[in-house]
Amino acid sequence: MALLGTVVNGLVIIVGSLIGTQLRNIPERVKVTVMQAIALAVIIIGVGMGLKSENFLIVIGSLSIGAILGERWDLEDKLNRLGKWLEMKTGAKEEGSFAKGFVTATLIYVVGAMAIVGALDGGLRNDHAVLYTKSMLDGFSAILFTSTLGIGVLFSAIPVMVYQGTIAVLATQIVHMVSQDLMDMFIVEMTATGGIMILAIGLNILGITKIRVANLLPAIIVVAIIVTILNFFKI
Repeated sequence: MALLGTVVNGLVIIVGSLIGTQLRNIPERVKVTVMQAIALAVIIIGVGMGLKSENFLIVIGSLSIGAILGERWDLEDKLNRLGKWLEMKTGAKEEGSFAKGFVTATLIYVVGAMAIVGALDGGLRNDHAVLYTKSMLDGFSAILFTSTLGIGVLFSAIPVMVYQGTIAVLATQIVHMVSQDLMDMFIVEMTATGGIMILAIGLNILGITKIRVANLLPAIIVVAIIVTILNFFKI
C-alpha cells in the first residue's frame, strides 16, 4: 500500500477543485485579495523552509546547476504547453487561465518538502500520515486556487500523483541501500532548496517577479547527488 497516501492526496485535490468551481462568482476584488493573502502565506512558508539548511552552499550549488539543466530542458515551457493542451482538450473558456492554474498549483504541490518526505514515508514504512496532512492542506488550497485561477488546478492532481507515486515506488527499492543519516541530510537540504522555489512562487503570484520556477525543479535531483557525494567523501 505504498501508494495509498499519494492516491488520497490526488483525490482530495480533485474534490477541492470541484468545490472551488462552485465559488467562481466571487467579486474580482475579493479574488485579488485572497490570492495576495495566499501568496504572502506561500512566501512565509518558503522562507521558513529555506532557513532549515545546515549547509547553504549545497542549496546554492543545487539551484545553480538545477537552473542550468532546467533552462536547457526548458521545463517551464513544456509544463505550460501541457497546461495549454489540457486547456484545449477541456474547452476552457478563459484562455490562458487554465494553464496558469495548472502550472501554479502543480509547482506548489510538488515542490514542497511534504511531497517528498510523505512519499518516502509511504514507500519506506507504509506510513501515510505526512501525505494525509498534506492532502488536507492541498484540498483547502485547491478550493481557493480553483475559485481564483480556474479548473486547471484540478488537473494538477495528475503530476502530483505521478511525482509522489514514483518517489514512493523507488523508496521501496532503496530502503536497504541508503543510511538514515544520508536520508536525513538529503531531506534537510531538499527542504531548504524547495523552500527557495516556494518563495519564488509566492513572489510570482504577487506579480513582483516572473521567475521560471519549473526550470529550477532539477535542483531537487542535484541536491540528492551533491549530498551523496559529500557523504561518500565525508566532507
